[in-house]
Amino acid sequence: MNIPDSNSDTIAAISTPPGRGGIGIVRLSGSQAASIATLLVRLRQPIEHGRARLADVLDEKSDSDGLRIDEAIVTFFAAPNSYTSEDLVEIAAHGSPVVLEMLLWRALALGARLAEPGEFTQRAFLAGKLDLTQAEAVRDLIAAQTLTQARLAASQMGGALSRRVEPLKHALVELVALLEAGIDFAEDDVEVTPQAEIARRIGELTPPLAALEASFARGRIVHDGLTLAIVGRPNAGKSSLFNRLVERDRAIVAATPGTTRDTVAEQISLDGIPLELVDTAGLREADEEVEQLGIARSREALADAALVVVVLDATEPLNDEECRLLAAVEGRPAVVAVNKRDLVEAGRPLPDCGGLAMLATSALTGDGIPALRERILSLATGGAAAEPGMLTSLRHHQAIAAALAALADAAHSNSASIPHEMILLDLYRALGALDSLTGQTTSDDILNLIFSTFCIGK
Repeated sequence: MNIPDSNSDTIAAISTPPGRGGIGIVRLSGSQAASIATLLVRLRQPIEHGRARLADVLDEKSDSDGLRIDEAIVTFFAAPNSYTSEDLVEIAAHGSPVVLEMLLWRALALGARLAEPGEFTQRAFLAGKLDLTQAEAVRDLIAAQTLTQARLAASQMGGALSRRVEPLKHALVELVALLEAGIDFAEDDVEVTPQAEIARRIGELTPPLAALEASFARGRIVHDGLTLAIVGRPNAGKSSLFNRLVERDRAIVAATPGTTRDTVAEQISLDGIPLELVDTAGLREADEEVEQLGIARSREALADAALVVVVLDATEPLNDEECRLLAAVEGRPAVVAVNKRDLVEAGRPLPDCGGLAMLATSALTGDGIPALRERILSLATGGAAAEPGMLTSLRHHQAIAAALAALADAAHSNSASIPHEMILLDLYRALGALDSLTGQTTSDDILNLIFSTFCIGK
């Protein structure tokens, strides 16, 4: 994506999702935004910064007086007090695609240019209204599927990650300045920074950066979600447990073994963690071709899933297929649900499943389902707690990891009494990695890649 100089052109786009709705918005930004807007509609009052004005949308094919085909609200934000820091106009009409497209094409005919994906937000970034982590959080908020994702994105938009990084970057700049001064002004009796002082300062930077890197374990899961496969023998109650977790009758349940012949998937949110639950066909030796295909897909789902729930039938002893299944998932994030506990006498011990966590459940009565949810959540997050400004992006994680690696190299060079000029190379590398988070040293290629993933109109 190659975006022209924002001072030379005015961009326009429909900022509401495709389709019909109660309201649709056409947005313009740039030096000609206000003048184009006044030609697009017939304003009932002159536009004024921060004021909403009623306007008529006219049919350009009608007579000279103009036939009104819609009413609109026009809001003007004068530079620099707008989202993009440029003159910005939003025309809110009824959400008819025909009317919105007419307004957009008329704006383009009057000199505007069709905005590229993310161009409004990129202009806000280039104008200094947002740093890069905040700009990326705008995209994450739009894409949020759970309330937890939305809260996390809103926190990032508010600068939570920047506030964690900024003091560390400031301390790193101070250390760089200290070493530079010792080199540049050695002839002016400026003391060379002692080795112990350099080690102390690097040592103070490392733990908070390591904690930030560790936050990616949960942040990635909140951002991207996980897949959970429910596997087991036929008629163990997999589909019933699946329906309990989904909280509706999504999968067909019948007393006949082998009812589920294909994988059934459903998206849920578990304490804000997006999970894709996959109900699978029962694992057993089968002669029927359709069932064989279903079992093959079940094994694929088992291999691809990040989490596994193995469902055992409390009324039946373990069979060879279940023993092989339990051995296959040992060492993976998995939990064993011993289902149908309502059908056996109280106090019967759970089967021995090696080191796997076991829970007694009843899909019929709901007993054990809350504990199963809690165990799944614990497996999903690895026990990591949510925290302000945690990392959710692989790009952010790589930047922090690069900074930590550079600091480790600087500490090693310092302990080996290597000249400060060489230590500075490592420190500048760490500084560049932190700068890439907020955008100070981010290349145009990376910027274009980031903003190209936005929707048009934002």
